[in-house]
Amino acid sequence: MTDDDPKDTINIENVVASTGIGQELDLQSVAMDLEGADYDPEQFPGLVYRTQEPKSAALIFRSGKIVCTGAKSTDDVHESLRIVFDKLRDLKIEVEEDPEIVVQNIVTSADLGRNLNLNAIAIGLGLENIEYEPEQFPGLVYRLDDPEVVALLFGSGKLVITGGKKPDDARHAVDKIVSRLEDLGLLDS
Repeated sequence: MTDDDPKDTINIENVVASTGIGQELDLQSVAMDLEGADYDPEQFPGLVYRTQEPKSAALIFRSGKIVCTGAKSTDDVHESLRIVFDKLRDLKIEVEEDPEIVVQNIVTSADLGRNLNLNAIAIGLGLENIEYEPEQFPGLVYRLDDPEVVALLFGSGKLVITGGKKPDDARHAVDKIVSRLEDLGLLDS
């Protein structure tokens, strides 16, 4: 095992969070007044508003629910949604001071730094937590209980971890995966 810690390669790819402003919206009128908004109800029921700094997309629904996606950190989610709330306030839409923002999903990537034998891993980890059908999808799907995330393992050693609620979930998942694979003798270079 080299000194390289796979946790050092963890990178947040996307943070998805939800919030709401507690009232129904007339999306047609918001779309006309909110510069840069995309609203095509034939294609998608929500209005899409993109922020550039930080980069994200807010999906604003008639119910007043808002989903923020594409942010690269939880701080960016909060900053993006603050911009959205301010834009809505500028349109004379009442938004409380600090609406609750709930992180729904953090998608991260990591690299174990070596090739993986996914067939051996699928057998070693046992079929109850694993889906591996290489003719359908090249990655092995590994469902962890603690943290409650789904990891996609690829033959290249790259991982994608999805379903995290906190940035630390990915670190715990990588530790758990590395130690399971080491226990099984499947991480030997």
